[in-house]
Amino acid sequence: MRRFDGDKLVIATHNAGKLREISALLAPFEVSVTSAGELGLEEPEETESTFIGNARIKAHFAAKASGLPALADDSGIEVDALGGRPGVYTADWAETPNGRDFVLAMTRVWEECEGIAAPEPRTARFVATLCLAWPDGHDEIFEGTTEGSLVWPMRGGNGFGFDPMFLPEGERLTFGEMAPEQKAEIAHRTRAFQKLVAGCFAR
Repeated sequence: MRRFDGDKLVIATHNAGKLREISALLAPFEVSVTSAGELGLEEPEETESTFIGNARIKAHFAAKASGLPALADDSGIEVDALGGRPGVYTADWAETPNGRDFVLAMTRVWEECEGIAAPEPRTARFVATLCLAWPDGHDEIFEGTTEGSLVWPMRGGNGFGFDPMFLPEGERLTFGEMAPEQKAEIAHRTRAFQKLVAGCFAR
């Protein structure tokens, strides 16, 4: 496994929420972080059907365009009653002509579950895949998951995406109700990041 020995890293995202979370996780390693959005890089088309495939697309695109190592996250929510949807299309379910609307996306998920009379608890999981890519084409992949279930109506205004309707297993607060540091302790992205640190950053 290749170690990260540089001092600059591009986060391959235009999502401010993801950038905040990943930047906070990287803070102890004294790495200078910038984002693909801040560099003015385009968002590559995500054409793969897996989290790993799309994470690789984003990381390699940013690494090649910037000449720096790049870290990409591809994540989403899998709802068992919907056969794992929206999955890799999580963000697509929020797309509208005026931008992303996750309240609309969460409503759609719940209504589709209601439409098939899916029994409660409606189990689901958040999945995060991290790809750390270098300009020479090498990459390392790390995955993390958080199991839980869906709640309705939505609860909480913290976090982003589907957080207000996701209740982690064994918890009483949704991700949307948790303070950022509380969410970070059990979040799928944190679990993937812990593997990344152990593999590529730990001294």
